[in-house]
Amino acid sequence: MSYCSLIDKYCGDNAPLRHILLTHSCLVCHKALLAAERHPELHLDTAFIEEAAMLHDIGVVLCDAPGISCFGTEPYIRHGLMGAEILRKEGLERHARVAERHTGTGLTIESIRLQNLPLPLQDFSPETMEEKLICWADKFFSKTPSKLTLEKTSEQVIAMLSRFPDGNVERFREWSLLFD
Repeated sequence: MSYCSLIDKYCGDNAPLRHILLTHSCLVCHKALLAAERHPELHLDTAFIEEAAMLHDIGVVLCDAPGISCFGTEPYIRHGLMGAEILRKEGLERHARVAERHTGTGLTIESIRLQNLPLPLQDFSPETMEEKLICWADKFFSKTPSKLTLEKTSEQVIAMLSRFPDGNVERFREWSLLFD
């Protein structure tokens, strides 16, 4: 099944959400693929990057985030975990790992505990280069309709990440040196 078919399957007739999800995911995908192209020495799996970048946010369909046309029941912070469940159900384990590990620059047990997040106490940090690349590219784009096509600067991303504990800024800077 193609990623567009999966998005259609889970968005149903919610055209605004489908538009937001496809636009955001296309922008993340494009940025990730450009970085992969600039760095052939990293030997990244570009076919996988394309698919996983397009599906990394599919879990928003189950979340309560009316500002982006999501009318589910789960808290937004769980969208990565919900996406991983969807993708595992579809037999896409490798893609599921990207979905569950892309929030912030990944969520550690300590950050989940410190922020009292409604997530299992486990490490959701990106591990593979493809997971890190998609997570990095995702930080540049919002799903907020009024900002949907605007790319953030690195400085804007750092300012946003600095509100959160546990090394988010440091990981983003490390990845920027690797992927920029």
